[in-house]
Amino acid sequence: MERTPPIFTGDERAVLNSWLDWQRETLAAKCAGLSEERLRERAAPPSGLSLLGLVRHMAHVERAWFRQIIDGEDVPRLWGKDTRQDADFDEVDTASAEEAFATWRAEIARAREISAALPLDALAKRQRHGQDVSHRRTLIHLIQEYARHNGHADLLRERIDGTTGE
Repeated sequence: MERTPPIFTGDERAVLNSWLDWQRETLAAKCAGLSEERLRERAAPPSGLSLLGLVRHMAHVERAWFRQIIDGEDVPRLWGKDTRQDADFDEVDTASAEEAFATWRAEIARAREISAALPLDALAKRQRHGQDVSHRRTLIHLIQEYARHNGHADLLRERIDGTTGE
């Protein structure tokens, strides 16, 4: 899967967006070409991580940060996370990969719309842990969240079929 590398020059918004898109594309690349069953495969116990769980989790993260916090939308949490905090990771045995990827892509599209309409120093409509949150900080947080989980995805993919790479 071809990914667009992050840019080396540009304004702050362009650089942040290119890094966030790179991280998003990296997760997609780590999942590319695998069957639904392989996407559900768990890491070594006691970890319950799977590539499908990571996709579901990142759909939740995109929604929570951009729609709920930044934009103040009143949308429910995904995957039953209102009642089970780790439902996105734990409940993948019968989850649909097609639904998870479609939801993830839809949340990314909505996040891009919200982000494009705001200056970087705009404050979110909702606080996080009693603190104001800027749009800039949210973009940086998402880059960090993807980067951390893409490290997990690297290990999962290598365990599944030996595929490695950036």
